[in-house]
Amino acid sequence: MEKYKDTVKHGLKHKSPADILFGAIVILLSIVVFIIIIYPLWFIIIASISNSNLVNLGKVTFLPRDIRLYGYQQILEDSRIWTGYANTIFYVIAGTLLNLAVTMPAAYALSRPDFKARGKVMFYFVFTMFFSGGLVPLYMTVNALGLISSKTILVVMVLVNTYNLIIARTFIESSIPNDLYEAAVLDGCSHFKYFSKVVIPLSKAVIAVEILYYAVFHWNDYFNALMFNSKKENEPLQIVLRRILLLNEAFSSGSGGVQGGYAQSSADQVKYAVIIVSTVPILCVYPFLQKYFEKGVMIGAVKG
Repeated sequence: MEKYKDTVKHGLKHKSPADILFGAIVILLSIVVFIIIIYPLWFIIIASISNSNLVNLGKVTFLPRDIRLYGYQQILEDSRIWTGYANTIFYVIAGTLLNLAVTMPAAYALSRPDFKARGKVMFYFVFTMFFSGGLVPLYMTVNALGLISSKTILVVMVLVNTYNLIIARTFIESSIPNDLYEAAVLDGCSHFKYFSKVVIPLSKAVIAVEILYYAVFHWNDYFNALMFNSKKENEPLQIVLRRILLLNEAFSSGSGGVQGGYAQSSADQVKYAVIIVSTVPILCVYPFLQKYFEKGVMIGAVKG
């Protein structure tokens, strides 16, 4: 410990005034950026438990005032919130697993130098990043497949994201040497066995990144549910949140609702509470994947 302190003191003594000033500016800017990012979330938290009239008058800034838990009470009493939660969790888990089951094998195949058609196949994937058939043909296709208003379409709608595929393919190309494949072949490994026994265990970082990207997409996805679903029992949480935020409908249960919507003071508190409830799960999961996220993105972004 003493050696560490001496090293720090020695380093500080040899820093020029310009370096010290630069470090102080960086720290100050970091604090400012942190406040700018964290304050909106903090405001939503305190607004969700404060008197909405005081919030609308601008009297709630840093601390809650006239604490009320009406919004959270309504969420606990409304079955649609919990149905939306259950649907969203199902879409996130099933969709993410299916995304990985397709993306990782495709990335492995496209990373193999002995796959002669990989350039042409990759072109078709990249082509979809710039051009699409349009919403009407897409809806007609989904309708022809009989998937309208089904949970299946909300799971398989974005089966492979091209950007995620490029990250996974580049990671496998740059991080797993081809010598491992040659050694595995000498031991009698097939492509499937090599992929499952070697590639997958060595790709934990990029798999964590893929899980984060796909899970966040499925959690926040409301457009596909809005376009391809008309059954309320299949609605994800984001559609329920959208209805509360934009349409201000009365909740199906609870004594505070009136036909057409809540009184403004009640509706605002419910809105803020729903935002918190729908955001907290992602905020809780992200810190555990952050280290893999940073590592995977840096390695996967070395080549295009």
